[in-house]
Amino acid sequence: MISRSYPPQITRTKSHPARLLRNESGNALVELVVLVAILGVPLLLGTAEIGLMVYDSIEISNAARAGTAYAMQSSTFASNTSGIITAAQADASDFGTRLTVTPLVYYACSNNIIGTQYTGANAQANATSACTGGSNHPIQFAQVSTSITITPPIHCPGLPTSFPITSFSVAEVEQ
Repeated sequence: MISRSYPPQITRTKSHPARLLRNESGNALVELVVLVAILGVPLLLGTAEIGLMVYDSIEISNAARAGTAYAMQSSTFASNTSGIITAAQADASDFGTRLTVTPLVYYACSNNIIGTQYTGANAQANATSACTGGSNHPIQFAQVSTSITITPPIHCPGLPTSFPITSFSVAEVEQ
């Protein structure tokens, strides 16, 4: 006689509430969700805020370089203060006229560039009389300083609500 075996009968029993509470499947997922909610969101917002600050800092720095690049073309361009300001503010188009641009043109002796800086109406004459020696001569420089106070769109508790960002660039004016 051939015996046939059938799969055992699956019986369903009603789950008891206490048994459901002892069941540990899914605990890791719940812990991960709680951890991400507590730590992930602030880390994400902080990273976004720092990223925006770095972007703004690069833009301010590039604006200073743009103003210096305009001024270093010649003595005529270096003396055009409004042109330097316009060039710097045009490069930082996100900030426009809110960007503070301070151009400075000065002379220094070629043997001591870091030394005395001669500014003002008689700067070139003062530098020429001070730069003595065979190879010592006055050199014209353009310095552009840029600054702005940034209020980030995302505010993290414990950090200031605004940040000042400044930059400057110096270049020799072409003769």
